[in-house]
This record gives sequence, C-alpha cells and structure tokens, in this order.
Amino acid sequence: MFGKILIANRGEIACRVIRTARKLGVRTVAVYSDADARALHVEMADEAVHIGPSPVGESYLRGDRIVAAALATGAEAIHPGYGFLSENPDFVDLVTAAGLVFIGPSAASIRAMGLKDAAKRLMETAGVPVVPGYHGAAQEIVLLASKAREIGYPVLIKARAGGGGKGMRRVDRPDDFSEALSGARREAKAAFGDDRVLVEKYVDKPRHIEVQVFGDNFGSAVHFYERDCSAQRRHQKVIEEAPAPGMTPALRKAMTDAAVTAAKAINYSGAGTIEFIVDASQGLKADRFWFMEMNTRLQVEHPVTEMVTDVDLVEWQLRVASGEKLPKTQDEITLSGHAFEARLYAEDAAKGFLPATGTLHHLKFPDAAPEGAAIRIEAGVRAGDAISPFYDPMIAKLVVHGKDRATALGALRETLARTEVAGSIVNTAFLAALAADADFAAGDVDTGLIGRHQEALTAIPAPGDETVAAAALAATDAGAPGPTADPWSALSGYAHFHTLSRRIRLRYGEENILARVSARPDGRFQVALEAPHDAVNTHDLRTMPHTARWPGHVTVFEGAVGYTFTVPDPLARADEAGAASGSLRAPMPGLVKLVRAAAGDAVIKGQPLLILEAMKMEHMIAAPHDGVIAEITTEGAQVSDGTVLVRFVEDGQV
Repeated sequence: MFGKILIANRGEIACRVIRTARKLGVRTVAVYSDADARALHVEMADEAVHIGPSPVGESYLRGDRIVAAALATGAEAIHPGYGFLSENPDFVDLVTAAGLVFIGPSAASIRAMGLKDAAKRLMETAGVPVVPGYHGAAQEIVLLASKAREIGYPVLIKARAGGGGKGMRRVDRPDDFSEALSGARREAKAAFGDDRVLVEKYVDKPRHIEVQVFGDNFGSAVHFYERDCSAQRRHQKVIEEAPAPGMTPALRKAMTDAAVTAAKAINYSGAGTIEFIVDASQGLKADRFWFMEMNTRLQVEHPVTEMVTDVDLVEWQLRVASGEKLPKTQDEITLSGHAFEARLYAEDAAKGFLPATGTLHHLKFPDAAPEGAAIRIEAGVRAGDAISPFYDPMIAKLVVHGKDRATALGALRETLARTEVAGSIVNTAFLAALAADADFAAGDVDTGLIGRHQEALTAIPAPGDETVAAAALAATDAGAPGPTADPWSALSGYAHFHTLSRRIRLRYGEENILARVSARPDGRFQVALEAPHDAVNTHDLRTMPHTARWPGHVTVFEGAVGYTFTVPDPLARADEAGAASGSLRAPMPGLVKLVRAAAGDAVIKGQPLLILEAMKMEHMIAAPHDGVIAEITTEGAQVSDGTVLVRFVEDGQV
C-alpha cells in the first residue's frame, strides 16, 4: 500500500478520498487554488500545496503543477477524483513519466473510451449493443443533417468528448437541426476543447441505467450490479438509486455481462462505469438496451453502490493501483437493500436550474438516520464557506439506505426535510418534490420525468401567515442566545405588567411586509401582520419553526422548503429597489457567448437576446417583456451576478 498520495481534486470527492486514505493509514496531500485556500479538503489533508489562481485552467487543470506538487511532497501516487483531469490520458502519461502511479486506468484505456464515436465502434466489435446512429469522423453539416434524416427524428446530437450533458441537444424537426448543431458544438468546444459530434436515434422513453465495473492488473474484472440515473434535468443526474427499480433477472444478467465484456475488451484496471440507455416504453427487456459510453473514473453517484454492496470503492482503487488483486470475486459481491443519493446544489430550480452562488451562512444536516435506515452525508463545505462561480455548485450528496425501496425513499424524504441551507438559493425543495412525485415513488421513471413535471416540481407555495410571523419574530432576534442577541428581546423578561412592541419591515420577492412584534407578559410573542395578511399570531419560542438569521435576511424552514425574507436596512434609500427597473440583469456570473439583438431593436417577450455561458453550460437569456432595446452588452464580456445585460427604452423616452 502507498505511504502517501496526492489528490488532484477539490470539494466533496477530495474529502471522500481523504477519509478512506486515513482509514488505511495513507497520508494525503491536497492541492488548492486561491478560492480554496481555506476549503475543507485543505483542512482535512495532512499537507496542502497551492497550485494557482481560482479559474480551473490556471489551477486544477494544470497537470504540470499537480505533478510537481506530488514530487515535492514525496507522494507516490495521484488520485484524480472525478472531473478535471480524471479522464485525461495526457495527464496519465505525465504522471507515469514522472515515476508516479495514477490511481485509475491506463492512458490507453482512457483513450479507447474517451471519444464516444470510437468507443461505440470498439463496443460493436466486442459484441456489445450500441445505440443506432452516426459515429463517423466526417463532420460536415450537410452530411450530419442527412444522417439525421436517415436515422429518423427525433435525434440526439452529442459531443463525442466529455459528458455531463454538455454539448447535447435533442432535435425534433429537420428545420431545427442547424441551430441545435451550432449550440452543441459551441458548448462542446468550451467544455472539452473538441466540437465534433455524433448523431443518434432518440429513444422515446429512455432510462439511464449504468453498471459499476472494476478491473485489476491481472486480467480480472467484476461488476457491482446497476444504478438507475434516469432522474435528470438538463441531461444531468439529480437523484440516483441502486438497484434499478423494476429490474428483471434477464436484463440484469445481459447488462452486467455486457459491462464486464466492455471492461475486459480494453484491459481495464480500476473503477469504471458502463452507461446504457434502455428503452422502457414496453417495460425492461433484455433486448432493449444499448451502450452509451464508459466513464473511466469513479462516478459522483458511487456511494449508492457502496451502500448496497458493502464495499469501499476508493479502498479498492488504492489497493488495485498499488498492485493488489481484486479484494473479492464476483460470487462474493452481493446486493442488500436499496439506496438513494440526492445531489444538493446551489441552483434556482424555478429558473431553469440556473447555478447560484453565495455564502453558506447556515448549513445543517440531520445528525441521525431515520429509524430503520442508514444515512451518509458527502460534503466538501462547511457553514461559512462560499459557493463560488469557478466550480460546480454542488453543496453535498445526501445518501440513504433501507431494507427496501419504500424504506429508503421514506428515509430520503425525511433527510431532505431536515436539511437546512441559508445564504444561497438551493434545490432542496425540488429534490423533496421529486422524491414525493407519484411516478417517481412508483419507480416509473425515465429521463423525461422531470421535464414533464417540471412546473409542479419547481413550484414553491407562497409563505403562509405563520411563516411570515415567524420571519418577523426571527428578524428581531427574539430569544437568540449570547451577546449577538438583540437587546430588545431581553426586555421580554421584564414585561410583567405591560406589552413591549417593535415594528418590523420585511420583503419577500416583490412583496413588502409590515409587522408589529410584541413581547407579552407571559413570555410569549405576538405578531400582528398588516395588509395584505391582516393576521395575528402568538408564538412560544419553544415551538417556533426553525429559522436562520443571516446578514440582511431571515430564512424560515418548513420541511424541505426554505423561505428567505429580506430585512431591509432602515437607513437605505427607499427607491433603490426600483432603480434600473427597465433593465435585464445577469442571473449568475458568466461569459456573454453570443448576442442576438442590438440597440434600437424592438423585441417581444420570450425572444432570445443573448447566450450566457456559466459553469461550461449555455443559458439562453430571453426578453422578459415586449420593448425596445436601448443598450445591450457585447459578446465576450465577463459579467458578474446582477450585471445589467440589457437596458430597455422606458415609457416617455426617445
């Protein structure tokens, strides 16, 4: 076993690797950028090396700096985690040329599976079924459009490099092919440096089912059964589970046999995942699945497999990379119970799942598992950490296990209801709504489920009077312990013969709220709300909803929903909120990739105005209303959250 390894990653996966290394007595070296100087993975590691500025191209994608850090600290091997350089064969060559061990497959295996078109040709040769489509090298638009017509619409345009839904477009009509191809190519070029694509038949009711495989350097390969990753938004996974609901013995054998065949075809060593697309329109059948791609690394969702097979895949990675044989044979790997993983992101589900930033002023996870279940929180952040625009906005992975799917799903719902985040927009309520969706609960899930139910899944009911009253009470710091408490709250203990009161202003969305909070002689608090609420609520601090007070805001938690109220600064100008009302602002930090309008243009509501690239994904920014453009940003501009992108001519202006 290695004595010391370097982890060429950050966030929750770096923390995950450190925990297993510590269990095995292996010392760890973390690397970090400027933005991550005080990150959790840096704190957890035995040593840490600074490798550059915050942008990934100047830090986590600098293989030369990472190898130099490993050599300088005496590390014997490098664990890549997932993302970043984990599937870059040139990085593997760099690592091995330096005399270090890459904890993962060989550069040859990565190259064999790194490009989807070449991988599918290889799988066809090995006898693994592949999706009907065009996987050739020629990329002329006329040829690609012709192939799409031959395949039959709808088709799927996919980047041949990378993954995560980047560079992917569904096309339903020939007239839309050209624009979809342009968008897929731009996104693929930005994410992977390769704008070449393939075109495949779009499966009407597709399920995304993948098989975890593992190989060693002695020719052995095994599988750890399957995971279902069909619950996706924007082609990216949201909730994963193992095993797949409705899986039949015949399909499981066919898929796992194909997965092991695929791994052996490229002499695979280490952890990998074979991803299949399954046509579920007539149930799960052994002749209706096709190879999509192989991920030559550890997957984000690997914990669900660990929960149902009782293995530590990272430990296996370290053992195999250090020269050991596979710790178990196929017959010794068994399934037990059911597991779910929900990805907790800083994102605005109601606005098309736009990534968000912010400081995690309040972060609380359940401290115990629901009865009859096990819980595992995989996080790379703590309360007080910031979600920056430089990296993936994942906050944590909530993983649960139960004796069966119903038990595990109940545990997931309870875990989400007891998770509290304040300081950034998060997707907790969306995840809870998905976990409660009738089709999802029944296991009737496919990759289009979220899209079909998106409006219902992302809708947040307006806060009720009880919620508003709790926010007003929390805004006074009533009952808060310690020296930070509002001195007014301390007076409640002296209100023996009369009521003390204070007026509170709040804002929720576009609504201004006025409340009067009174400390009663009996130690409780009364909150009177003015129009449009016109309600009176009496609260006992011991039974108040959970709340979090953070700079300028109060968040009230009701199950998985967090209602955030602004507490206006009484010294701020009243008209500031209405300033620039004739403007369209950036919903997140990013790069203005393409501008489709100009000053003086008359536009209608919903008309595309520009494309904003953020976190390597393209986001269409459309006109919020009819109007005439007075000024619009320029292509190539790097903008921050809230930057004015478009100014409209206001009424009365010329």
